[in-house]
Amino acid sequence: MTSTASPWNDAARAPSTRRTPAERRLHGDVFTDDYEWLRAKEDPEVLAQLEAENRYAEAVTEPLGSLREAIFGEIKARTRETDLSVPVRKGDWWYFRRTAEGSDYPVFCRVPAETTGETERDWTPPEVPTGERLADEQVLLDANALAEGLPFFSLGAFQVTRDGRHLTYSVDDSGDERYTQYVRDLERDELLPDRLEGVFGGGFLTPDAGHLVYTLVDDSWRPYEVRAHRLGASGEDRVLAREEDPTLWLGAGLSSDESHLVLDAGCSEYNEARLLPLTALDDDAAEPWTVIGREDRVLYDAEPVTLPSGPHLLVTHDHAAPNGQLLLVGLEEARAAGSVGDLERAGAVLLGPSETRRLNGVGLTGTHLVLDLREDTLPKAAFLPLGALEGALRGEPLPDAVEPGFEEELYSAGVGAFSVHSPVVGLAYSSFVTPGRRYDYFPETGALRLRKETPVLGGYDPARYTARREWARAEDGTRIPVSVLHRADLDLTREHPVVQYGYGSYEISMDPGFSISRLSLLDRGVVYAVAHVRGGGELGRRWYTDGKKLRKLNTFTDFIAVTDHLAAQPWADAGRIAATGGSAGGLLMGGIANMAPERYCGILAVVPFVDPVTSVSDPELPLSALEWEEWGNPLEDPEAYAYMMRYSPYENVGALRYPPIAAVTSLNDTRVLYVEPAKWVPRLRALGASDAPVLLRTEMEGGHGGGSGRYTRWRDTAWEYAFLLACLGAAG
Repeated sequence: MTSTASPWNDAARAPSTRRTPAERRLHGDVFTDDYEWLRAKEDPEVLAQLEAENRYAEAVTEPLGSLREAIFGEIKARTRETDLSVPVRKGDWWYFRRTAEGSDYPVFCRVPAETTGETERDWTPPEVPTGERLADEQVLLDANALAEGLPFFSLGAFQVTRDGRHLTYSVDDSGDERYTQYVRDLERDELLPDRLEGVFGGGFLTPDAGHLVYTLVDDSWRPYEVRAHRLGASGEDRVLAREEDPTLWLGAGLSSDESHLVLDAGCSEYNEARLLPLTALDDDAAEPWTVIGREDRVLYDAEPVTLPSGPHLLVTHDHAAPNGQLLLVGLEEARAAGSVGDLERAGAVLLGPSETRRLNGVGLTGTHLVLDLREDTLPKAAFLPLGALEGALRGEPLPDAVEPGFEEELYSAGVGAFSVHSPVVGLAYSSFVTPGRRYDYFPETGALRLRKETPVLGGYDPARYTARREWARAEDGTRIPVSVLHRADLDLTREHPVVQYGYGSYEISMDPGFSISRLSLLDRGVVYAVAHVRGGGELGRRWYTDGKKLRKLNTFTDFIAVTDHLAAQPWADAGRIAATGGSAGGLLMGGIANMAPERYCGILAVVPFVDPVTSVSDPELPLSALEWEEWGNPLEDPEAYAYMMRYSPYENVGALRYPPIAAVTSLNDTRVLYVEPAKWVPRLRALGASDAPVLLRTEMEGGHGGGSGRYTRWRDTAWEYAFLLACLGAAG
C-alpha cells in the first residue's frame, strides 16, 4: 500500500547557504557559481556547513529511524559474521581470511600445505573450522588491531611472497587513498625498517623479495611515477618510470609468468606498455623496452610466455578490432618491431576480431592460457592449452576454447586466483539470486569443484526470487538490456514500486551479482531493475564509445528510455519509480533529474560527479586531466565544453519540480570531491520549484567508498534504502 502521510519530518528547516558569486569564463561563455566557496575544505565555515547539512538530513529522515534499524538488523541477521574465505594455496601454505562477529575487519591467516604428488588432493583446500583456530594456524595480520584508534581504515596491498617469508601491506588511515606501506619478516615476526609513506595502494614485492615496487601520485592524485626499493637499502629508490603526460595513468605489475615487470601508462583509449626483466632490476643501465608506442593509439596488454621454441609475447590489442584480438609473436621480433603493424606482420593471430565477443585480456597457468571474455553482456572465462600455441605459429588452427558452463540466464563467472605455479584456476561465480560461489577449475581435466557458497542466514531460498533480461528501446532505436529482479511470488498483474539503478561510464559493466542487503528491498515488494545503458561495457567496446565524449547524452536518454519501458509494464507503478546510482552513476542521476524529474518519485545519488565541467576544466584538481579521454577537454575544446554544458547537472538546475533527492558523499574522497554534491544541493534548493526535501549527507571521516568497517557500511546502506523506500511510499 502507498502511504498517504508524509514520510519526512516536514518541520525540519534546511540550513541556509551563503551565496558568493564567482564567475567561470570559458570560450566566451560566463557561468556564475554561487557556491564555489564550499571548495575550501579546511575552512571552518565549510565544515560547519557540512555538519549543518548532516543534522538537517538526520532531522528530515528522523521518522525513518525505526526502518533504518530494521534494515540494518536484517543485513546483520542474514550475514554470517564469523566466517572465513576459501583457502588459496601459494607455495607451501594455504592462505585465508577470518571474520568474527563484532569485528569490522578480517584477520589474515595461513596453515601449512601438504605435497603428495596427487594434483586434486594437493590442491583441495583444507577443512578449516569457522569459529576456532587450527593447531598449526598462523595469524599474519589482524586488520582490527591495525584499525584500532583510527578514524578511518583501509587496507591497500596485501601480498605474501611465494616462499612464505615476507609480507607487504599498506594502510590508508584518512580515506584519501595515500597509503603507508610496510614489510614484515614472517619468520622473525618483525617489521622491517623498509617503510614507505604516501604511496599508491598496490605496491608489491618481487618474487624473490629483493625489491618492493610501488607507485607515487602527484598533486592531482594521478599515479605518475613507479619506483623500486631494494629491501634493506638506504638512499634514493630507483625510478623505473615517470609519466609526464597529465592525461595518462601510470601503473606497474608482474607479468603472468613472473619474468618481467610491466610498466603501463594509459587512459581509456590507448596505452603504452614497457617490459623490464626482473633480472635487470639491479642493473641501473637496463631500460624497459616499449611494446607498442603511444603514438599508435592502441589499447593493449602484453604477456611474455615461454614455449618450447623459445620466449614469445602474447599481445591482446584493439587495432582494427574494437573488441580485441590476440597475437602471438616471438620476443625478439617483438622487441625489434616499431609499430603495431610490424607486430602483426611478425606474429600469428590466435583469436581474431569479433562483433559479439569482447576479449579483455589473457593470463597464464603452467599449462593453459586463461581468457577473460565478455559475451551476451556477461563476463566469462575460457581456456586454451599452451601446447596448442606452437601449432598456431605453424599455421595450424587452434582448438576451441573450453568454457565452464553454468545454467542460469544471468550470471557472472570471473577469473579469480591463478598462477603459473598452480594447476587450478579460481572462478568467482554469482548471479542476482545465487549468493557468491567460489569454484576451482582444473583446466587439464575440466573438473569444476565448488569450494564455497556465501552463506545467507535465516533460511534463504533462491527459488523465492527471480531475475530475467528485458530490452528497452532507445530514442535512436537501439535496444538497451535491462535486468529485472523481484520476488518470485509477486503478482505481476498488479503494480509495484521500482528501484532503477544505472552507471554507464568508463566501460564498466553492471554485471549480475548477489546482494544480501538488496533482499531488504525485494522482500518489501520492490522490483529492482538495472539499466545497462551505453557508456558501460556490457555489449562490447562500441557500447562504451557510444556513451562517451560527444555521445554522452546517450547514457542519460537510455536511462530515461528504460524508465519509460518499465513504466509501461503492468507490474510497475509508473508513479513509484525511484532512481539511484553512484560516482559516474551519480552524474547520471543529476542528469536525469534535470531531463525528466517528473518520471521519478525519488533520486539517490552516491558520491555523485555532478559538477563535471568545473572539475574537468581544472587540471590542478584530482584526476581532472585523466578525465579528458572520457568526457572531452572543456578547457581547450569549445565543442566539448558546449556539449558538456548540455548535460552537466550543476549548470542545468532550473525551476523544475524535482522529486526528493539525497546526495551522499565523503569529505576525503579524492575521486569525486565532496564539494560537487555540497554545491549541487543548495543550488537545487534555491532554483527548484518543488517543496520536496533535498538532502546532503557527508561522511566526515570517509573516502570514495564511504566510511570504513562493515558495520558502518551496513548502516549507510540502511540509511540509503530507507530513503528510497520512503520515496516509494513503502516505508510503512
